[in-house]
Amino acid sequence: MTNRKALTEYVSAFTHSLVEQGVKDVVISPGSRSTPLAYACMKEEGLAVYRQIDERSAAYFALGLAKASGKPVMLLCTSGTAAANYFPAVVEAFYARVPLLVVTADRPHELREVGAPQAINQVNLFGTHVKWATDLPMPETENQLAFLTRHLHRSVQNATSEPRGPVHINVPFREPLRIDFEQDYLSTHEIAHFGGELSLSVESRRFLQQLLKKEKGLLIVGEQTQMMPDEFWVFIEKLDWPVLADPLSNIRGNVPQSAKSLIIDSYDALLKSERFKETVIPDAVIRVGPQPVSKPLSLFLAAVKPETYVVFDESSMLRDPQSVATHHIQAAEKDLWQVSMENKSTNAYREKWTQASHLYWQVVEQHCQNELDEGVLAKVLFDRLDQCDLIVSSSMPIRDVDTYFQTTERDIMLYANRGANGIDGVVSTAFGVQAAKQRPAYLYIGDLSFLHDMNGLIASKMQETDLTIVIMNNDGGGIFSYLPQSQEERYFEELFGTPTGLTFSDAANMYDAQYVSAETVEQFAAALDEPKTKSVKMIEVFTNRENNVTTHRKLWSRFDEELAKG
Repeated sequence: MTNRKALTEYVSAFTHSLVEQGVKDVVISPGSRSTPLAYACMKEEGLAVYRQIDERSAAYFALGLAKASGKPVMLLCTSGTAAANYFPAVVEAFYARVPLLVVTADRPHELREVGAPQAINQVNLFGTHVKWATDLPMPETENQLAFLTRHLHRSVQNATSEPRGPVHINVPFREPLRIDFEQDYLSTHEIAHFGGELSLSVESRRFLQQLLKKEKGLLIVGEQTQMMPDEFWVFIEKLDWPVLADPLSNIRGNVPQSAKSLIIDSYDALLKSERFKETVIPDAVIRVGPQPVSKPLSLFLAAVKPETYVVFDESSMLRDPQSVATHHIQAAEKDLWQVSMENKSTNAYREKWTQASHLYWQVVEQHCQNELDEGVLAKVLFDRLDQCDLIVSSSMPIRDVDTYFQTTERDIMLYANRGANGIDGVVSTAFGVQAAKQRPAYLYIGDLSFLHDMNGLIASKMQETDLTIVIMNNDGGGIFSYLPQSQEERYFEELFGTPTGLTFSDAANMYDAQYVSAETVEQFAAALDEPKTKSVKMIEVFTNRENNVTTHRKLWSRFDEELAKG
């Protein structure tokens, strides 16, 4: 067997094995050393290939694709610092439990650590931020394809088993790097995998049945990347507890009319009120999904330390940053929705939450008629969305969603990178989500986050997309104005405010995007309503950081005053 034939056999077995295990998408960045696998991916009929020049953006694109699809996505790059540029997205994928197959091409062993160009130590490059890593053998004239397919099988199963996450596959190649496109694929033995499902034990089911009888209980729903099943809505109606819905729980959209009164979407604002907190101390709490965005909720739970606090999670890893959990049930969430219970009569505890939430939204409506800040403008966006996906950046955008996104029957799914809560790669994540969902998407982002990943816009030149980007430009880091360091005027602007004076009309021109700017509610509404003429539409909204802080605090103060009257 010639070297070229062996190389072709190896990479063909590689891509075919991944497809057999359900991998359908690959994101490729250009590079020489990855040539054989890149060619094999293009040749493999079962793979959809996405391209992105910038490896950091490519990794975040793959992250969004995997998060929204729920399926493992392969990443492929050349050797050297190209692989290192994957690191931020790999970290996010690890903590957000997103299945990525991070494939890095490498120099052959004889060119490692000898000063060869574009050669760095890639073995275990991502350290503890991947679930598993392997350094594969090179293609040979006597390929051990059984070994290769078993390692790829192990990679996929590691990435997709709970807790899901990234794996790293390092693949060395020796020149020449060209494959034979006419060579037929030689079938290899594939492994049939039958995974088991975690289920409730008899003991845990009995425990939950007793717990769910309590009246003063809270159900907290953290991030969910897929829509909740019908069983969930039946369950919460029978339970009749307040359901504290994190903005990423995806139970603030697509909500049945019968369940709307149960969804408490204003808990972040409610729990800023000392008066309200004293009246709603729970006896029991059940949380599914990760800890929500809201800091007031975290502080509340840490202060009251509920007698029973259950964390429901398929993983053995206990996500409990406040150290208040009393029980950890390792099982699938769907098992909780199927726990049998009797319908409750009207729950006074839940009514207290519902009435307070209703009052909050009345105050918000009045506030939006009289004030102007980023939150008021954000609500203009949220109220117009339907049959689309909303991707939200960290810092102030996700908090404005928590404050201003009201439960609705409209079809809206929300996504954000809250594994590590960074602001990098958000543009690319949005493109990845849109590619997975294949319907219109909106990105809500600040100016600094947009600058972090402006390279991500090149994705619109590589494949079809339908994305509207709303940039809240307050000329700096708005979140810091809410933090204690904002009270110290010395060096605040230089270290935290970091104004750049940049606007983004030229960036829109560079990437052939439609561009509109706005400063008022009326202008922003008109910009949103303006027909979309290009694959990417950018709406830049100019706001004031100092005014944003003042106006946000005015809303919370008004609500506290109205709550006191009741």
